Amino acid sequence: MQPKHIDTDERPFVLIWEVTQACDLACKHCRAEAQPRRHPDELTTEEGKQLLDEARRFGDGQLVVLSGGDPLYRDDTLELVEYGVDRGLRMTLTPSGTTSLTADRIQALANAGLRRMALSIDGGSAETHDAFRKETGSFEQTVTAARAAREAGLPLQVNTTVCAETVDELPEIRELVADLGAVLWSVFFLVPVGRGQVLDPISPDRAERVMEWLTSVSSEAPFGIKTTEAPHYRRVAIQQQRSATGGDEARDGPPDGIGRRTGITAGDGFAFVSHTGNVYPSGFLPEAAGNVRERDLVDIYRESPLFEDLRDPDALRGKCGACEYRQVCGGSRSRAYAYTGDPLASDPLCAYVPDGYDGPLPEQSLSD
Repeated sequence: MQPKHIDTDERPFVLIWEVTQACDLACKHCRAEAQPRRHPDELTTEEGKQLLDEARRFGDGQLVVLSGGDPLYRDDTLELVEYGVDRGLRMTLTPSGTTSLTADRIQALANAGLRRMALSIDGGSAETHDAFRKETGSFEQTVTAARAAREAGLPLQVNTTVCAETVDELPEIRELVADLGAVLWSVFFLVPVGRGQVLDPISPDRAERVMEWLTSVSSEAPFGIKTTEAPHYRRVAIQQQRSATGGDEARDGPPDGIGRRTGITAGDGFAFVSHTGNVYPSGFLPEAAGNVRERDLVDIYRESPLFEDLRDPDALRGKCGACEYRQVCGGSRSRAYAYTGDPLASDPLCAYVPDGYDGPLPEQSLSD
């Protein structure tokens, strides 16, 4: 099924399963606060296969991301990929850039039918990336793995975190994404959860400028661009297109390299299963709607009040609720939750104020 035909009331476009929180890295932004030990209550191999069976019930070609921590910390990851592929799922993986990510393992994953591998690059050089990842050699290992993926014929996605420490690196990273032959650049705007609470975000005005730049990059880059936890990228792109054409033709936002035009936000086209089976709207919105050990995943996604509220743009409050772009944007529900405890509040990273809106504005506690 084409992404544009997915009814997000019925199924997520993206289902992430955090198979483990264990990882050899201690990255500054890590949502999971990963550590080099596996949790004793992780979903077992059999429970994981049952989860994949449930994911199959969402419909043909459900996209599943095996994430972490480092998913390769588990010795059954290849088995889980093979099982998901056999069930007709589109299996992808986000491993850490460590010595465990060898060319042989990448080739085995490609042979198993993995659809895409995503690697994180947060600096345009070894010095800046390794400082952010707090691991000397991480940059070289990640680039080596990216090249091995290309040799294996495995499509590559590059993930980048945007915060005060990394924002000036974006032009260099953009060049590296192209050089590595990536098919998609996923640009994640920091949400202060986990270790990321100690990092400084960029300001709303700086975020606006970054999104304007990303829009220009997307028009000529050999790869797709999507933003994570920054759905107002679509609003920025629509405004730029309308300005260029002098009309209002661009109503849905730009495609993001994987076929999505309307907003995919926490709980609305997106679901996250933790290493212990808790189901969240997003890994960055840690409010559980249930646990797959106790309730069916499909039912949790379709019927839990939290997910239903997040799929209703008219339930949004404050500036986001009054915004004419709420159908294609809706703001980051995760960031709203992180700053206010209310997942339906306004996103404090968005600088846009709708015409005629004179209500309360989000707390502007973000800074460059």
